[in-house]
Amino acid sequence: MVAADLPIGDRIRHYRGGRRQDAVAGLVGISPDYLSQIERGLKVPSLPILYALAQELGVPTAALLSEQPPTEEEPADTAEAAVGRALLGYGPPLSTQPTTAVELRDRVEAAWQSWQTAGDRFTKAAQTLPALVADIEHAVRAARAGTTPAERRSVLRVAADLYCLLRSYLRRSGRVDLATIAADRAMRAAEDADDPLRMATAQWNLGHVLLAAGHPAEAEELTLRAAEDVAVARMPEAKRTAMSGALQLVAVVGAARRRRWWEARDRLVRHAAPAARAVPDDSNIGWTVFGPTNIALHTLSIEMEAGETGEALHTADAIDISGLPSLEREFTFGLEVAACHSQRRDDAAVLLSLLGLEATAPEDLARTPLAQQLVLTVIRRARAMHARQAEQLAVRIGLV
Repeated sequence: MVAADLPIGDRIRHYRGGRRQDAVAGLVGISPDYLSQIERGLKVPSLPILYALAQELGVPTAALLSEQPPTEEEPADTAEAAVGRALLGYGPPLSTQPTTAVELRDRVEAAWQSWQTAGDRFTKAAQTLPALVADIEHAVRAARAGTTPAERRSVLRVAADLYCLLRSYLRRSGRVDLATIAADRAMRAAEDADDPLRMATAQWNLGHVLLAAGHPAEAEELTLRAAEDVAVARMPEAKRTAMSGALQLVAVVGAARRRRWWEARDRLVRHAAPAARAVPDDSNIGWTVFGPTNIALHTLSIEMEAGETGEALHTADAIDISGLPSLEREFTFGLEVAACHSQRRDDAAVLLSLLGLEATAPEDLARTPLAQQLVLTVIRRARAMHARQAEQLAVRIGLV
């Protein structure tokens, strides 16, 4: 089996296996250089050549067509589907005694801790989130139906925290639709709880959903307006500073996605960085991981996306990620370093970075489109030894 969206050239290379490129090309009646260009995605084979290649490789022609729509299958009972059902109200009956806010708080904090630190965080989230969402939804409905004001507010605070976690999980799982619902639920719960910190955190999460949905201008506008609200919100100074800086960082990413590099750099230096200097790396207020190291990581991101590879790698050399409370940010750092090496066509360094990421966060590596793209690039472009290692990595992460 190969991934449904694997390009034609990579499919041909996969099915060619260990056979020599020049041997296959000769049997098909094309030059080895032409076959090499097909496998690297530089040429698209005509239908007669594609048919001849399929015959020689012993596979149906459809197996080489990445555009071929996959066979309709029954929807898999995935964790994302189970979370969706829980979000839509498929939980315990209203007459069931709801879980207390204290117990829910402990479970949500444990889920957040696992999500930010575990290398197998997707597997663990799949095991815990559906039931946790169902219990939270049930507790929220019960609280709105009639409990003490203090218990109701406590339940809504816990719900806001869980919905923010759901936003991150669902976005990383490719379910931006459900992530949008989760972000909106977080906002409603925070507002009903009248909790300024959680309202700011929910807006930060909604900004990330807008970025994932391809709306950087809207994300920028939302988070800048939220940062203004935070400046006058009733909350401790340290939390106000951290949330303001975290919201500014979403606006920085929005500017960078719109290719406004100087605007992104200016906002990072003038607004986000001063806030970070007042916040230690391990504070993790609102689970945003905002702090000095995150500022450096965003500096790297801007330069990488702007194509300033030398400056990006110079920035990366000075970053110490050992104190970060989030494995996801560590993974993103390593992935962007790999992308910088790829821009420089240093495929050995790309492969080394990818193998390091596999050891640290294999599930993230398997689920991240940029990581998959980098693996395929090494397979197509690198020397034979590195290409073989990349092919083995592609198998391990389910790409082929």
